[in-house]
Amino acid sequence: MLIDSYGRVIDYLRISVTQRCNFRCLYCMPKTPFEWSAKENLLSFEELFMFVKVCIDEGVNKIRITGGEPLVRKDLHKFIAMISEYKQDIDLALTTNASLLKQQAQELKKAGLKRINISLDTLKEETAFKLAQKNILKEVLSGIEEALKVGFKIKFNTVALKDINDIEFIQLLEFAKERNCQIRFIEFMENYHAYGDLKGLKSEDILNILAKKYSFKACEKLPNAPASLYELDDGYRFGIIDPHSHDFCDTCNRIRLSAEGLLIPCLYYDEALSIKKSIKNKDIQGACEILKTVIKNKSEKNRWNHEDNKSSTRAFYQTGG
Repeated sequence: MLIDSYGRVIDYLRISVTQRCNFRCLYCMPKTPFEWSAKENLLSFEELFMFVKVCIDEGVNKIRITGGEPLVRKDLHKFIAMISEYKQDIDLALTTNASLLKQQAQELKKAGLKRINISLDTLKEETAFKLAQKNILKEVLSGIEEALKVGFKIKFNTVALKDINDIEFIQLLEFAKERNCQIRFIEFMENYHAYGDLKGLKSEDILNILAKKYSFKACEKLPNAPASLYELDDGYRFGIIDPHSHDFCDTCNRIRLSAEGLLIPCLYYDEALSIKKSIKNKDIQGACEILKTVIKNKSEKNRWNHEDNKSSTRAFYQTGG
């Protein structure tokens, strides 16, 4: 079992299989050109799997595959299958923008993927183009419907942006509700790579907008859950993710692995240790020691401070958000 210096059990690994993405969302990587072809010295799926086995053997029971956009990496389903076959009962999930999901949903399901989180910030074509800098909504909606068709459990993630998608919050909630999917509104996380004029909304702002049509009550927050849940009168539940509070950190059970082999203790921290050399040398014990060192050094709180208007310097597309 992996336990950090503050008594938190670390049992959740997020793996960024690539930092590439086919969108250029304003809140993530808007200035990176689409023809960007930077060399990525990636660990192979076989090498990543060597480390995944170490983590599972040390008590990790939940793994999420992220990017960039993970579905742009060829043969992702093969990596999913490696993990699923090693531990069939592991909670194995994927975060995606869904634009390539229609073509891959069936093989991902067959490989053992259990759940999908889909970024869905708008249902309007013009707003989708503004946010992603690309005509993407048709492909996203097709991917969603295909994933539902093959039987995936889906959650939607919506970044709450003032004067961009705030007029759609009720519509987005109803879109999710009609499909028996949970939606979670996420407070915008300031970072140096985002478009500078973006304004986020706080949780109370989001709730006030939803309260114009719906009444709801707060639910008891589950341990380790990033979202605070709220329940409508008919029992439907939606969430709000508020990373601006240090309460967000109190029960953090996550570590992150980048595509290049950096093991990262916190989304907002720049410190990381690399497992690449150990994995390339098939030094499993060495990789295990690096894992334990990262866990030991995991900070109690993040360094993001909303009051002082500080931003993360880490590009979220490198760590999967």
